[in-house]
Amino acid sequence: MLLHVPNVLTTEQVAECRRQLDAADWVDGRVTAGHQSAKAKDNAQLPEDSPVARQLQHLVLTALERHPLFVAGALPLKIFPPLFNRYASGQSFGNHVDNAMRKLRNAPGWVRTDISATLFLAQPSEYDGGELMIDDTFGSHAVKLPAGDLVLYPATSLHRVQPVTRGARVASFFWIQSMVRDDGERTLLFDLDLAIQRLGNDVPNHPALVQLTGVYHNLLRRWADAS
Repeated sequence: MLLHVPNVLTTEQVAECRRQLDAADWVDGRVTAGHQSAKAKDNAQLPEDSPVARQLQHLVLTALERHPLFVAGALPLKIFPPLFNRYASGQSFGNHVDNAMRKLRNAPGWVRTDISATLFLAQPSEYDGGELMIDDTFGSHAVKLPAGDLVLYPATSLHRVQPVTRGARVASFFWIQSMVRDDGERTLLFDLDLAIQRLGNDVPNHPALVQLTGVYHNLLRRWADAS
């Protein structure tokens, strides 16, 4: 499922992120790339243990927890702490698939990367190029969203970032281990959740609401893994 999640960050929060990121010291983005990805990756990245990164991670994670569309679409169990990158002056990231597992840096354990996420922190008018291209069975999808908006997509997807030819593309990226590992099952639950919400808004006392809500939770109970 490819999902656009709007307004994860407010205009003020985006401005605060950019204020700190524009003054930060960046390093070569290959520091977090796998063996194959490192061959295709050309960007700058904020060191993940820097004070700025830790502060902005908290801001992004708090916003995600409060966003109902993100929670409904991702059904998050674990979120890898958000990272921050910057593309400028022809930089790009060629075709790659994200690593299946990510080791937590400051905590024990791993995160299984069921879902990849990109949170845009620069307005589309600030840069040319830089589209996130995501391939699936329907072809390639170009994603370039307003600052503060997020895209979720299966981490199994082949994807790339087109070269930036003007300005700078600034974003946060991270991965989610979902309670429901299978993308098809997550999509069914998401569609059912939205249908229940729409029915509740249109016909709030409809007797089918209780039954459909029960179906949703029984499917979630069957498919979810909370360990």
